[in-house]
Amino acid sequence: MDCVLIESLELETVIGVYDWERSIRQRLTLDLELATDIRPAAADDDLARTLDYAAISQRIARFAAEHDFALVETFAERLAQLLMAEFAVPWLRLTLRKPGAVPAAASVGVRIERGIRPENP
Repeated sequence: MDCVLIESLELETVIGVYDWERSIRQRLTLDLELATDIRPAAADDDLARTLDYAAISQRIARFAAEHDFALVETFAERLAQLLMAEFAVPWLRLTLRKPGAVPAAASVGVRIERGIRPENP
């Protein structure tokens, strides 16, 4: 299995359970691994035959701008569903962090895996 990686993608969104959080945009950081077979793209040096990380990053930013959730868990789950559907990804691992949410921690967050992890033949 091969993966396309997006690491430390910064997003701005409304996220949080407290009233004051509902009236501001906060920063989230996202790490993403997306299962794919890169061999067809590598053979032809063709972007159309792989996952376009620029397009995926733009879609994630648009998702963050268009939605607001109380929980990072909800954000992560809904984003995973969207990415799997729109980009035909069979498996992904998504780590979502909310920096500054707990004063004594650099960040808090969740890591989820969804789908069936394929193996290369």
